[in-house]
Amino acid sequence: MLTPLKSHAPPERISPILRGFMIYYLTPSAHRTIWGGQHLESLKNLPVSRGADPYGETWEISVHPQGPSFCQGKKLEVSSHAELPYLVKILDTSKNLSVQVHPDDEYARVHENSSGKAECYVIIACERNAILYLGMKPGVTRESFLKGLENKKNMSEYMNAFEVKPGDFFFTPPGSIHAIGAGITMAEVQQSSGITYRVWDWDRLDSEGKPRQLHVEKSLDVINFDPSANTKEFFKFTENIFNHNGAKVLAEHPDFKLTLVNLKKGQKISLPLSQSKRLPSILNLQGKLSVNNHLVEAYNSVLLKGETELNVVGVDGTSFLFIQ
Repeated sequence: MLTPLKSHAPPERISPILRGFMIYYLTPSAHRTIWGGQHLESLKNLPVSRGADPYGETWEISVHPQGPSFCQGKKLEVSSHAELPYLVKILDTSKNLSVQVHPDDEYARVHENSSGKAECYVIIACERNAILYLGMKPGVTRESFLKGLENKKNMSEYMNAFEVKPGDFFFTPPGSIHAIGAGITMAEVQQSSGITYRVWDWDRLDSEGKPRQLHVEKSLDVINFDPSANTKEFFKFTENIFNHNGAKVLAEHPDFKLTLVNLKKGQKISLPLSQSKRLPSILNLQGKLSVNNHLVEAYNSVLLKGETELNVVGVDGTSFLFIQ
């Protein structure tokens, strides 16, 4: 279920669309899911879930039709002179997500008329011993994995199980089998695609008592079983990313460049903006910051247009994602 949220930006701080330099204060769409948690209700000031699936994710920066962001009460749209080929979310889990995989651009174009889906995960908070299932264990082959599916095995036992903590980062390329575990709050930056192939769903039923749809054949088409593509190094694992000071590039992809910026209270930084058609944006994860004299609160997002440089000040000690 998709719910447009009310804007938390004061009207006087919302810039009119398409007039010179602008900061678009964005309001996300919120999605209730079978695996959602309770933290998004407080982080995003959402209605309390009663008798419905909890909120599992907010699509913070998005023009995707399955969950667009909103600006001044209207769905965010990008003109022909600009691009927004990425999507930024906040996820919160109380149960495991399905074991799933995403296709690359070539497969998605042929079979889904869509782009593929590469993803980045920034762990914001998590319960003790929370797990990210990512990649195949050494020795798992297509044949052994398929045999496990046919024999109705617990398919997470075929996967790497990484215990996570706040400040961990993972890059998940297309073809990487994964399942985000319970008890995790995270930011996700991905290609703007809704294509997910569900391989296995913990044998659970939805609210109507039915199993959710699986996509086993397509999953097996795209899963990368190469041992070298199933290691922490391949997934660009980095820990303690909130401990450094200043800007650090976490990932570069043809559709986005992801940078984490940590600032102390009162610290300033200038961030250059590329002159491509791709629009840059910010998701603030902690504290308050000033972007070219516009205040951005924690867990809020802004889209940027029209200048070559951002002057950012940490009003409080702050950490934010800069995507361009």
